[in-house]
Amino acid sequence: MAETKDVIAEIVGIEPGSTLAQVVAGRADIMALTQQTHDGALMPETPGGLSHAERAALACRIAKINDESAFEAHFEALMDEAGASDATARIADIWFDGGSDARLKALIRHVDLVAHAPKDATRRDIELLREAGIAEPDIVRLAELVAFVSYQIRVAAGLRLMRGLA
Repeated sequence: MAETKDVIAEIVGIEPGSTLAQVVAGRADIMALTQQTHDGALMPETPGGLSHAERAALACRIAKINDESAFEAHFEALMDEAGASDATARIADIWFDGGSDARLKALIRHVDLVAHAPKDATRRDIELLREAGIAEPDIVRLAELVAFVSYQIRVAAGLRLMRGLA
């Protein structure tokens, strides 16, 4: 595994020297790219219209939707690192719908839709983001975030299954 932090390895609990660690080491390039994508999706140098705290809160929401408590804790730590206000941290509450904030309501609605039933998302769902004042680059950033967090959760689930078979 790479010398840099590896969120998936930490969350899965891959022990150095284990059979699973050897398997992952054989895919070190993929794991390093996954970690780079994590850093770019959640804490990019230029966050655009989605702050680091909002990204972490939305990612935490996705983790909760997927019942992934280890990722939930990880994204909560990122929210803290990003200095999330109470209002921003509330995004992670799966019972919160955005309240009267049209932008937030649209972001949450879209994340919930794509995290729960991605095949049900349509062009109209993108239009709703635009209508809420979300700029095109931020719509792309949001799509990247949702796709990456979903990917990350599935990779971890696969590695846990492999660990159970080893």
